[in-house]
Amino acid sequence: MSAGAICWAVVPAAGAGRRMGSSIPKQYLPLGDSLVIEHTLERLLAHPSIRGVLVAISPGDGWWESTRFCSSLRVRQVSGGAKRCHSVLNALKQLTQLAAPDDWVLVHDAARPCLSGSDIDRLVGELSGHPVGGLLAVPLHDTVKRADASGQVVETLPREQLWRAFTPQMFRLEALRMALEQALEQGFEVTDEARAMELAGFSPLLVEGRGDNIKITRPEDLALAAFYLEQQKKEL
Repeated sequence: MSAGAICWAVVPAAGAGRRMGSSIPKQYLPLGDSLVIEHTLERLLAHPSIRGVLVAISPGDGWWESTRFCSSLRVRQVSGGAKRCHSVLNALKQLTQLAAPDDWVLVHDAARPCLSGSDIDRLVGELSGHPVGGLLAVPLHDTVKRADASGQVVETLPREQLWRAFTPQMFRLEALRMALEQALEQGFEVTDEARAMELAGFSPLLVEGRGDNIKITRPEDLALAAFYLEQQKKEL
């Protein structure tokens, strides 16, 4: 990162995670000796490039206050929205009171607890001189099929230029805020920040990250995340 540059993190955590089949949102499920979101915040706060974290919480959230980061001086709670894009935008608007328009913002999923410091290093390092920003991603290695509404295969897609989009996704504060506002005004409830930047006419950079930076979506992902966390401990 260039001298004097400042990074912040935004963690949208207002989702219910219905695919987990749990009455507790997935970000608050236990994972080893901590909660999923606690692992996530610990990884972000441990990195020297990140000055602080804004966590977007659902207005009816009954779990955040019991986490060990709810009273951290480097973590601020903001109101989440109906969708991820609304939560991120709310956090960015709040962040404008703390940060400069050109400060970098790393938006990271609350349910990605296995983010490594080396991935943050790589993302920040490769984007330090980039005019737009970018995101962690992994090249797609599986064969990809396109199906019709009934589940029948229509075609096999070439995978050579396809990537799986991960987080963090890293952009300048004001540029991202404006891109998200414009996307919503145009009726696009984007599912990631890079899409908002694309709609605004920018070309984010893909930065290859680690495959163990998984997003917990289904019950079996918890066991896999626990395995990855144990493996990462051996690397320290």
